[in-house]
Amino acid sequence: MPVAAAVMLQHCDNVLQLSFADADPTSVLAVIDTHFGPCDALVGSAAAGGEIIVPHLFVSDMDSTMIGQECIDELADYAGIKPQIAAITERAMQGELDFEAALRERVALLEGLEETAIERCLSERIRPNPGAATLVATLAEMGARSVLVTGGFHHFADPVATRLGFDRVVGNRLAVKGGVLTGQLDGAITDAGVKARVLDEELAQLGSEAHSLATGDGANDIPMIEAASYGFAYRAKPKARAAANGRIDRGNLTAVLSLFGIPRADWVEKG
Repeated sequence: MPVAAAVMLQHCDNVLQLSFADADPTSVLAVIDTHFGPCDALVGSAAAGGEIIVPHLFVSDMDSTMIGQECIDELADYAGIKPQIAAITERAMQGELDFEAALRERVALLEGLEETAIERCLSERIRPNPGAATLVATLAEMGARSVLVTGGFHHFADPVATRLGFDRVVGNRLAVKGGVLTGQLDGAITDAGVKARVLDEELAQLGSEAHSLATGDGANDIPMIEAASYGFAYRAKPKARAAANGRIDRGNLTAVLSLFGIPRADWVEKG
């Protein structure tokens, strides 16, 4: 099976491109890890004959991927229970807990928190990861559709998506009554299965020749990462990293653009 690999060397902007015959992506990435250590790498899919092609669809997780925070952990700080909730979040992202059960448990702990804490959290705590806006804007300039799909909440994801330039948002909703959180969710849950289905639905609209890119960091991103033509693990938990054929271990999110061979002169730079 022909594959191609692009490796970003750790301390420069150069991309090393390698070609392999009769090698699977897992083996290629293992070789890269052995010889380069943690670095930024992408292995092309056999479906494209090994060639690395700029994607037509970009689907991404939000928390700890497009932004540097876990929103529910930061929101919990306004209720004085961040360590308690953050411990559950970490175990869920490592794949040690059922995602839905862990989500409901954490949301229940926020019962009674004033809704105004969400706006404070957004303005005081939530920041895009370096390179996120440039990545979305550059892919958009090249014709890619972008979807932010999160196990987090529309209260955060909608403004983040607007700021970064995503075309669509899929996420969960916190139930609010009388200006306070009820400790429940409003509507269906966006979990790992939904993330993968969103990618498939979007691809179906683009046609059979379309290539997709997915980025994420946790266990609930694995089905989406595996379903994409290029699944990137961004500074990810071990299980998510092992599932990906692309990895960002050292650089920022613009490393994705370099690994697709997009010249810096063609980037749409955003702060």
